[in-house]
Amino acid sequence: MKYRFFIALLLLVTLTGIAQEKLDFKKWQQDVRFLQKTVNEEFPFLFKKITAKEFNIAAEELYKEIPNLQEHEIIVGFSRLVSLFKYGHSYVSFHQKPFEFSEFPFRLYEFNDGIYIQGTHKNYPKAVGAKVIAIERKPVYEVLKAIEPTVEAENSQYFKAYGINNIRYPEVLHSQRITNTLQSKITLTLEKNGHQFEQEFTILPNKKRIPLTYRFVEQKNDWLSARNQDKTPLYLKNLDKIYFYEYLPEQKTVYVRHSRIRNDASETIEAFYKRVFEFIENNDVEKLVLDVRLNGGGNNFLLKPIITGIIEAKKINQNGKLFVIIGRNTFSACQNLVNRLDNYTNAIFVGEPTSENINFYGDASPVQLPNSKLKVQLSFAWWQDKASWYNDKWLAPQLAADMSFDQYKNNEDPALDAVFSFDPQDFILRPMEHIRTLFMKGDIKKMQNDIVKMMQDPRYKFFDFEGKFISSGKLLMNQGQYPHAIGLFSFVAQMFPTSADAYQNLGRAYLKVGDTKKATELLQKAIALDTSGNIGKNAIKILSSIKE
Repeated sequence: MKYRFFIALLLLVTLTGIAQEKLDFKKWQQDVRFLQKTVNEEFPFLFKKITAKEFNIAAEELYKEIPNLQEHEIIVGFSRLVSLFKYGHSYVSFHQKPFEFSEFPFRLYEFNDGIYIQGTHKNYPKAVGAKVIAIERKPVYEVLKAIEPTVEAENSQYFKAYGINNIRYPEVLHSQRITNTLQSKITLTLEKNGHQFEQEFTILPNKKRIPLTYRFVEQKNDWLSARNQDKTPLYLKNLDKIYFYEYLPEQKTVYVRHSRIRNDASETIEAFYKRVFEFIENNDVEKLVLDVRLNGGGNNFLLKPIITGIIEAKKINQNGKLFVIIGRNTFSACQNLVNRLDNYTNAIFVGEPTSENINFYGDASPVQLPNSKLKVQLSFAWWQDKASWYNDKWLAPQLAADMSFDQYKNNEDPALDAVFSFDPQDFILRPMEHIRTLFMKGDIKKMQNDIVKMMQDPRYKFFDFEGKFISSGKLLMNQGQYPHAIGLFSFVAQMFPTSADAYQNLGRAYLKVGDTKKATELLQKAIALDTSGNIGKNAIKILSSIKE
């Protein structure tokens, strides 16, 4: 009996020793070199938003830091390195055995009036639905700025959807110096019903994860949701299904919520949409609302029946009859879906911008580091549904509709409300086409008045007037139409007097026509407006080349 106990004890000690054994820092450094070599030789096409030089400098910095880092800090370091590409499919997962990170039991959501605890464990009932003021007594937006480098964010919508909740990892908080040590508890300063209070959270035991359904905590089992449970809005209805449709007789509208690009176990996408379009054809239907605001992607090869079905449905493929609700979770294959709907149908997009670039690198290939066996996901497939000069940071809705916390709590849906209150009589559906037409006619005064009106209209909240104008000016520059480019950039500088980008490009345009004095003046203005930013740095380079 004693012998068996001794053997069991010896085995336990041996296994504990194996579990606690850490990789030698030199092995981690070798993994940095391996990743660096692999990226430079096999994935050089990823150097679009960052240069190879910048990536290699960052890799070198991580290599040098490793002897002084704990294991979780090294993993977060790899995440920061890969996140430099700014493509959502290129990342380091924090849920890899044996490197799984712990989680604090809350999920945050950024509404248009602040960041709130959307869901949490039943042990923290006071915290659910509270506004987050600070984390470890540091302002919440300061904390978000600190963790942003750990997120492979393509745009600010991606960070809202997928990055903000890196706050729940104690390993990330320590690595980004929000906490001084790796902590199993954390204190949040919260506000609820006009009162501030502090709430301490403890990590979930045994590396458990927060249960999420389409990135929301649902109220069931041991978990609480901030949403009133007296009813369920359409966009959160039937979440056990990938897609469903419902006829709304009062609005004569078919509503479809589609939340993954994959076949549901009960019915294929092709069969489902065949049923939807047959219903539309045979019933009193005036509108179709396709809601993909929760859709994080899937299989691109399943998109065809959706797109062709809508194109063929003459009854609803008309201006003012087809609406697509998009949002911060619209990503990957669903970005391709909305791109194609924008290209080939009369869809009006409603809601928030998507979390993916218009054209992007997707379909990640796992690269396993030789020593640690840590897997790094690196994108390899370039998806391009639009011309390169239309490669915006996101697909923006034509009808802006975001949500306050109270609207979420009370099961309201501003996006669907925007669809049903839409009046085409007082709305410019395609602003740039309208502006371009007025510009070509020479009706500058009306153009300026219309731009000011649209910029003040909350329905155009997400339309990037400044960025669109600058992109158009760059296109004119590329075509050698320098006088027209000067005219457009001058207009942008007038409309947006603090736009460093407008002054930099206007300086470049004057440089093309040989007016170095004017170019110098404008580039200096750009530098003054953006002293330490990328625009200012680029203006300095151009200015240096003039002086040489």
